[in-house]
Amino acid sequence: MEIPEFTCLCPKTGQPDFATLVLDYVPDKRCVELKSLKLYVWSYRNQGVFHEAVTNRILDDLLKALTPRFIRLTARFYVRGGIFTTVVAEHATRGWKAASLPEFVEHAANAGACNTR
Repeated sequence: MEIPEFTCLCPKTGQPDFATLVLDYVPDKRCVELKSLKLYVWSYRNQGVFHEAVTNRILDDLLKALTPRFIRLTARFYVRGGIFTTVVAEHATRGWKAASLPEFVEHAANAGACNTR
């Protein structure tokens, strides 16, 4: 899933931060409902959080709600102070091994945006 409109606030300056979130996961018994995910992501819009902290918090919340076999959240933050930031957090269930994890293709709409993979 690609979420190109993630926003939060810099906890030091209050300036808005913008990111594209890419969620890759292998479900077990539960999966995420897209509208719920959208509303959850929107809940960060007015929160002051650091890039690494918010990426890990979202992954932890999804991990708790879904208990997937594998989950990876890539947060590609747009430029702030002349620097693009990409934060990747992932988790795999103990003992779970994929034959191979697929490569995920970015949507064409984001081809020229912050591509830091």
